[in-house]
Amino acid sequence: MTSAPLSQPAERLRFRTVAASIVGAWLAYFLLLSLRSALVLPVLQSELIWRRGVVCLAGAAITLLLWQCLAWVAQRSLGTKIVVALLAAMPAALLTAQVNVMLFKPLESRIEQQIGRERGFAYRRDAAGNLLLDLPRGPAGQTGAAADRPPSILIAPAPTQLDRWRLTFEVALSTYFLLLAWSAIYLALQAGVQARVAERRAGEFARAANAAELRSLRYQINPHFLFNTLNSLSALVITKRTADAEEMIHNISHFYRQSLAGDRSGDVPLADEFALQQLYLEIEKVRFPRRLRTRIDLPAELAGVQVPGMILQPLVENSVKYAVATSSRPVTIVLTARAEDGWLILSVGDDGPGAADVKAGGLGIGLANVRDRLLVRFGPDAQVTTGSAGTGFQTELRIPLEDA
Repeated sequence: MTSAPLSQPAERLRFRTVAASIVGAWLAYFLLLSLRSALVLPVLQSELIWRRGVVCLAGAAITLLLWQCLAWVAQRSLGTKIVVALLAAMPAALLTAQVNVMLFKPLESRIEQQIGRERGFAYRRDAAGNLLLDLPRGPAGQTGAAADRPPSILIAPAPTQLDRWRLTFEVALSTYFLLLAWSAIYLALQAGVQARVAERRAGEFARAANAAELRSLRYQINPHFLFNTLNSLSALVITKRTADAEEMIHNISHFYRQSLAGDRSGDVPLADEFALQQLYLEIEKVRFPRRLRTRIDLPAELAGVQVPGMILQPLVENSVKYAVATSSRPVTIVLTARAEDGWLILSVGDDGPGAADVKAGGLGIGLANVRDRLLVRFGPDAQVTTGSAGTGFQTELRIPLEDA
């Protein structure tokens, strides 16, 4: 389980997501206004629709500028983002309203005349811009200017500059709320992205912490094993068993070369793990040539299954320490593996007399190390079972079955 450098994913929305949200908002605005116009004022719809479309396109372009303002404060607090959205949406709404008024102003007189015709009235604006309603002409015998110009009623005075700004403000107000609604959607999407980024980072940090803890637990094994083997080597030298000492040195060198190759804190094929334990037992056979016997049962179909590196080492050491070293008769250490309903069952057992010592708590750091590593690697799913097996002792590991 090697740990890769923690990535720093981008915390901003993709442009296509932003663009899609802007297009969606303005498309909905266009459709709603078109529906309302068709129901309330069904005149000159073709003229109104294309102008409304241009206004919405301009509004979408202006919303992109609003997006840049919000993206600029993407890393700030939520309160700051809300304030920026409230302030930046104001000029954006006014600008959009100006485009709206500029495009629709030429249609005012035509719409008034069209409405008048449909209702049987004649609306017109005079030179000053006042809206007038023409009344029916006077008696047929009337002559002069009065006969040429029909009498009129003032419907609405010509709009002042203040009136024009008031109209612009009213249009901007509806656009302002649209921009605020889009800003809320954008901030929600942005918050979702940041939440996913935070979740990924938390996962990466957790995996890095797990990998570090696995390495720490794994490195507890080496000093323990080295201490035992050096004591054994010292005993061989003291008893002048030179040939055995040379064989042990050779095996120890080979063992460490194999155990330190690559990242042994990660997962390895089960065949490699069994081979390493076989090599360790060969080292111990130099100490106990007549007492130590081994039997390894590894089905071929499980050879490539991945297991934590050197997970069996403390268990094999315990069998040597509590079964072989304390016995005066031959002791067989058995390593087996089997698959069972999606689980890999690994067993290290012996037929020695050390069960009583183990029950008294003699396993020490070895079994605790195995339990901790499995807990970090697999969580609570992994199980470690220990107990007597006939006259000896057996430890069984149950972990999820993972193929190569």
